[in-house]
Amino acid sequence: MTDQTKYDVAIVGYGPVGVTAANLLGQMGLSVVVIERDPDIYARARAISTDEEVLRIWQQVGLADRLNADMQPGCGASFVDAKGEPFVKLLPAPRGNGHPPQQFIYQPALEKVLRAGVERFPNVSVLLEHECLRVVQKPDHAELMLADLTVDEFRRVRASYVIAADGGSSAIRAQLGVGFGGRTFAERWIVIDTKVIEEWPGHDRLRFHCNPERPTVDCPTPLGHHRWEFPVRDEEDERDLLNEVAIWKVLRGQGISERNVEILGFACYSHHVRFADRWRVGRVFLAGDAAHAMPPWIGQGMCAGVRDVGNLCWKLGAVLQNHLPESVLDSYQAERLPHVREVTDRAVKTGKIIIQRNRFRAAARNHIFRTASKVPYFLDWLRDHRWLPDARYTDGLVANSGNGAEGGLIPQPWVIDEKNDTVRLDDVVGGRWTVLYTGSPSDLWGWRSGGVPTLRVVPAGTTPAPDSIVDTDGSLIRWLEKKRAVAVAVRPDGFVYAGASADQPLPPPPAGFRP
Repeated sequence: MTDQTKYDVAIVGYGPVGVTAANLLGQMGLSVVVIERDPDIYARARAISTDEEVLRIWQQVGLADRLNADMQPGCGASFVDAKGEPFVKLLPAPRGNGHPPQQFIYQPALEKVLRAGVERFPNVSVLLEHECLRVVQKPDHAELMLADLTVDEFRRVRASYVIAADGGSSAIRAQLGVGFGGRTFAERWIVIDTKVIEEWPGHDRLRFHCNPERPTVDCPTPLGHHRWEFPVRDEEDERDLLNEVAIWKVLRGQGISERNVEILGFACYSHHVRFADRWRVGRVFLAGDAAHAMPPWIGQGMCAGVRDVGNLCWKLGAVLQNHLPESVLDSYQAERLPHVREVTDRAVKTGKIIIQRNRFRAAARNHIFRTASKVPYFLDWLRDHRWLPDARYTDGLVANSGNGAEGGLIPQPWVIDEKNDTVRLDDVVGGRWTVLYTGSPSDLWGWRSGGVPTLRVVPAGTTPAPDSIVDTDGSLIRWLEKKRAVAVAVRPDGFVYAGASADQPLPPPPAGFRP
C-alpha cells in the first residue's frame, strides 16, 4: 500500500466527460488526479455529434478550433420513408455561440486531442490502468482505494472532492447506494462502424430511415468514417446478427457494398432513460452517464456530460480557491437536472417518430409530416420542440430578481477588444465573473468593489477603448435589449447570474462571494 499526496480533485473515468473536467480544472491551477482503468482511448466510436454550446466549453480550455478541424459540419437530419424519400427535414439553427450549430465527430480522434490538452498541465496526474475500488469520505477529504492493474499493488489517493465520470454502470454510484431510476427499452440495437473507401451519394448526410420493416440510422462521421444502427426484430436473435455476413446483408439493403466501406466493428446495446437520485453525495459528484442516460436520437448523451462538468468544475474551483462558500456546490444538480430531463424527453419523442413499426401508422406519419412541412414556420416549430432545447436555470446560483436575462447563456459574438483585435467574447471574458453593461455604470459598485471586471458593450463603429468591447454585428446588444437588460453579471460558465433593466440596480454578488 502506498499513500499519495492529497489532491484538490480526483476524477474517476477518462472518457470525454472526465478528460474535459481534467482540462477545466487543470487550467485553473488545481491539483488533479485522474483514475482510468483502461490503458488507452477506447477504440470504437460511441458518441457521434456535438453542438455549439459544448464547443464553447472546449473553447474555455483553448481546444475548440483544434477539435473543429477534425469535425464535419452537420447539414441537418432527414427523416425518410421506406423508399428513401424524405418526409421531413430538420435543419440546425445557430444559437449565437460562435461555433457551428451541429458537428459530427469521430470520438477516438476527439479524445486524443482532449487528452493532449491535459498534458499541458503539470498539476494534473493521470493514472491509467488503475481501478477505483472504494471511496471513503472523511470530514475534510475523500479517500480513494486504487488497484494498480499493471502490478500487484494498491495505493491510496486523497482528494478534497471526487468527480465520478465512470459511465452508466458506475461502480462509485453503486458504492454510494445512489438509485438509478428509469427504464431500459427492451429493443436491442446493432451499431456498425465503418471506414469509407469510396463515397456514395448522400454519404455526408444524417438520415433516419423510418422503415417499419427495419428502421435504420445512417450517420456520417468525419475522418473517413460512417455509422449505421438498426434494431433487432422480435423474431431475431442478436447473436445471429453479430457477424459480417449478417452485417453486409443490412448494408447492402442500404445500397452499400464492399467497394464503399470496410467494416471496422459492430456491437449490440440497449437504450436507457435513467437519472441518478442524487448527483452529489458529500464530496463526491456524479457526472455524465454516471448521473443520467438517454437514447441517442438527438446526439446529446456525451454533450450532456460535458455540460455537467462545464457547470460543476468552475464551482469546485471557486470553492477550493475560497471565492464562494461550499453551499454553492448544491446548485449543480438543481441547475443541470431539468435540462437533462427535457433533452431526454425530446430524444424519446424523436425516437418514436423513427421506430414506428406499424406500417399504417407509419404511412399516416409520413403524410402528416409532408403536409405540415408546407405550412410556414412548421419546421422551425418542430426543430424548436423536438431538437435541443435552450438551457435556462430557474433554480440554483441565480439572483432571481425577475430580469429576463437571468439564468440564460449569454450569446458569444465576435467583438473588438481594447487592442483593436477581433476575438470571440469568451476570449475577452476569460472564464471569470464579468459585468457587461450598456447603460449607466453608476450602480455597479458592489461588483467593482469585489474585484469583478466591468466592460461596456458599445455598438459597431465605436472606437475601441479600455474597459469596453465593440459588438461588431450588434447581436449582443440586441439580445440584451430583448431581455430588457442594461447590465448583466455573467458567471465563469457564461450563464447570467443577475440582470438589471434601466430603472433598477444590478443585484449584488451572491452571498459569501469573495474576490
